[in-house]
Amino acid sequence: MQLLKDRIRKDGKVKEGNVLKVDSFLNHQMDISLFQEIGKEFRRRFEGEEINKILTIEASGIGIACIVAQSFGVPVVFAKKTQTKNIAGDVYKSQVESYTHGRIYDIIVSKEFLGPDDKVLLIDDFLANGKALEGLADLVQMAGAQLVGAGIVIEKGFQPGGEIVRSKGIRVESLAIVEGMDDKTGEITFRE
Repeated sequence: MQLLKDRIRKDGKVKEGNVLKVDSFLNHQMDISLFQEIGKEFRRRFEGEEINKILTIEASGIGIACIVAQSFGVPVVFAKKTQTKNIAGDVYKSQVESYTHGRIYDIIVSKEFLGPDDKVLLIDDFLANGKALEGLADLVQMAGAQLVGAGIVIEKGFQPGGEIVRSKGIRVESLAIVEGMDDKTGEITFRE
């Protein structure tokens, strides 16, 4: 998606340790016009697929998932990272290791909102090591739902996540695949 690549080149900041900061438009401050184009692109890429739920993980994926869900006309469910008093009853629970935060945490979805009749599209802002997607896919499997695929805004193609997730038979559609980043020059290269 050229619009997204151009925006990453313009406003993305490369930090030491293979960190790409896109918080000015994607995952802190959100450019809703860009999100609408992202939603349309995922709709185009998954055209013809029967999808009745979007599943993401809190917090960065929620805004994107909402706009994508609007394009499909379906609800969003997001996996919570902590169990709260307002999640009553049974839950599906999986563990995820966060690349960004460097820790392992539980993700939780109420059984009320994910079940065997659901055909699920996963949505997330980044794919690096693939742990978030693996955790979300686990939740879909526990629910007996059908995993249609995963829509990723930015994939770090030089990290193993994309290959790992695809090797498990999960269809992954990434809008921008970063091949390399240089924290000294700020240069970002993309897979074409």
